[in-house]
Amino acid sequence: LPVARGDLGLQQRRLDLSHTGSDNLPTAAGIGGGGIDSHEHEIGRAVIWGTNIHVQTAMDEFRQFMHEFKLEGAVDPLYLQMLVQVHEREGNDLNVDCQHISRFSPSLYMQLVRFPQEIIPIFDLVIHDVLRELYPPAREGGEAWKRRMQVRTFNLLETNSMRSLNPADIDAMVSIQGMVIRGSNIIPEMKRAFFRCVQCATVAVVDIDRGRIEEPDRCANCTAPNSMNLVHNRSLFSDKQLVKLQESPDGMPEGETPQTVHLCCYDDLVDAAKPGDRVEVTGIYRAVPIRMASRSRTVKSVYRTYIDVIHFRKMDRRSQRLTAESMEVEKDSEYYGGVEEGVVLDAMRREEKETILAMSRKPDIYSLLTESLAPSIYEMDDVKKGILCMLFGGSSKTFQDASVGRFRGELNVLLCGDPGVSKSQLLQFVNKIAPRGVYTSGRGSSAVGLTAYITKDPESGDLVLESGALVMSDRGICCIDEFDKMSESARSILHEVMEQQTVSIAKAGIICTLNARTSVLASANPVHSRYNPKKSVVENLQLPPTLLSRFDLIYLLLDKANAENDLRLAQHIVSLYFANHSHARVPISMSLLSKYVSYARAHCAPTLTQEASDELVAQYVDMRKLGNDRRTIT
Repeated sequence: LPVARGDLGLQQRRLDLSHTGSDNLPTAAGIGGGGIDSHEHEIGRAVIWGTNIHVQTAMDEFRQFMHEFKLEGAVDPLYLQMLVQVHEREGNDLNVDCQHISRFSPSLYMQLVRFPQEIIPIFDLVIHDVLRELYPPAREGGEAWKRRMQVRTFNLLETNSMRSLNPADIDAMVSIQGMVIRGSNIIPEMKRAFFRCVQCATVAVVDIDRGRIEEPDRCANCTAPNSMNLVHNRSLFSDKQLVKLQESPDGMPEGETPQTVHLCCYDDLVDAAKPGDRVEVTGIYRAVPIRMASRSRTVKSVYRTYIDVIHFRKMDRRSQRLTAESMEVEKDSEYYGGVEEGVVLDAMRREEKETILAMSRKPDIYSLLTESLAPSIYEMDDVKKGILCMLFGGSSKTFQDASVGRFRGELNVLLCGDPGVSKSQLLQFVNKIAPRGVYTSGRGSSAVGLTAYITKDPESGDLVLESGALVMSDRGICCIDEFDKMSESARSILHEVMEQQTVSIAKAGIICTLNARTSVLASANPVHSRYNPKKSVVENLQLPPTLLSRFDLIYLLLDKANAENDLRLAQHIVSLYFANHSHARVPISMSLLSKYVSYARAHCAPTLTQEASDELVAQYVDMRKLGNDRRTIT
């Protein structure tokens, strides 16, 4: 039986029972015994050593699940339909929802969670047999059967937090949520070694066993010692990638520093999750010893842990589950992962899609969206409309003629004004509903923290690039609070990001350009904390003109004393503190607003009309004439 899912790769990580039959399975009585217990032998129910798994029973249960499990109201078995879909598009992965297995057979689910490295190869074998029944090899031809199907399980009944992983979870299946902060380069890992004798050219093929490949010490034919040479181009390798997952800021205890977990991804899951993605990871929790020295057999008493990934699932930050809309958005950004097949998604998203389309047909949808954006913040409708425009985004224009270049479709917004006008509250709200968002404060952000920084890879010792806040919020929104308190070096790197939408790096021999297609929402205070009406706007802000021209919308939020307004504002704020304060007045909930924005970004591409073009030209010319206070409209 395989020791690790990753240890065997596509070709070898399965129980190859097709030639042996169930009588020749690896068997044992249980944890204590050696060989087969006489009682077990009498009733013919041999189990895998150290487990309570009877292979034939597990195969029969999973085969029955494949043929019989249906969604409510469906006629055909769900997973047979999905298997046909995967085969027709020549895929290798079948995603199986563990909650479906739990509903069908709780005992099979428990075995899957406790002994995944024994059960998953059995599942692989069953779906391969079911596929052979649906598509006989004689009809398909020999080539189609060289590829093997893999089961990728997800959606466990319980999701662990990174802090709760303990020794009891080792070698069990776990599910954790977090944000990807780094992915290594692709590492080729040997699965099968090909050796040839230098004297008589005898060949020996050695498979990986428990993570090691035992090199033959002498030739089996001529018995010459140390004569076997490794032939690399005849050996078999698989792709491997090391990914670093960090706790999401939402699920972290207050006052704690975020914890990280290392993930190992193999084959199709390589590059499935990009830095900045919030994902739910299902995999096998493993512990490996650390050697005292590279040539020593002595190991330390503290083991290093990691997760062998089986499935990545893109998460929606608010409802903490996958949304169809976020998947559609990510198709454009080449996000690929082990996510659910279309059959499951259609049932989940039909109602949501109809709700979103019904909302879009309302004549007053603009005002409804404005009311729903940060409803606890009093009025400020103009500012909210500008932020809504930023959330929906514009249309990026890329032209065939390279000399024209690319016009960005992302809007940048600056909120500048007196203290206490809820600028930071607006930023926090936008960060919660943005599809991908990073919130940072000006004083606590350095130039490398915003762009990218060089660090040493703990595995290989090579210098690698780790993404900063702007790169991780690619195709999202980066909220920067206290913009006026940022250092000059940190602020200077925003020039390129806000116009060209890229970050160029030339450090420690690493020269590259990273995508940072992000909208910047910044808040700043005037020079002397309060806005001075006797001075011009430029004198009050004292931001470099080059940076100011890159903001498409600049809002001045002034705190003027007005008895009538102050009374209404005070009553509104005090009402928020009552326990029975009703939020029924909010027309659209936060989760629905987020889905509406994601759907619009994925499916709507507005085009400019002639009337709008004429109006823009006329307004631009008029604003250029108002150059009295040294404002430069670019």
